[in-house]
Amino acid sequence: MAHVITSLCERVGACVEVCPTDSIHYVEGDSEWPHYYINPETCIDCAACAAECPNEAIFMDDEVPEEFLDDIQKNADFFTKGPGKDLV
Repeated sequence: MAHVITSLCERVGACVEVCPTDSIHYVEGDSEWPHYYINPETCIDCAACAAECPNEAIFMDDEVPEEFLDDIQKNADFFTKGPGKDLV
């Protein structure tokens, strides 16, 4: 399991600062990838990011609200097909 950042994200950045594994990434100015994404391969499920998110945009992948389920795949795609693939 891993945490997922949903489209509720407004890129405040508090999550990035507390992530002990540097698993949270983004691309500046890319409208296709508008928010932060958590690498599911390196996330250790410590939940530090979720606790710091002022928008409550971060969930365990099995607890993502129904209206944001597409964000699970988008998060994974960032690291397999998107700009994050070079980070893996």
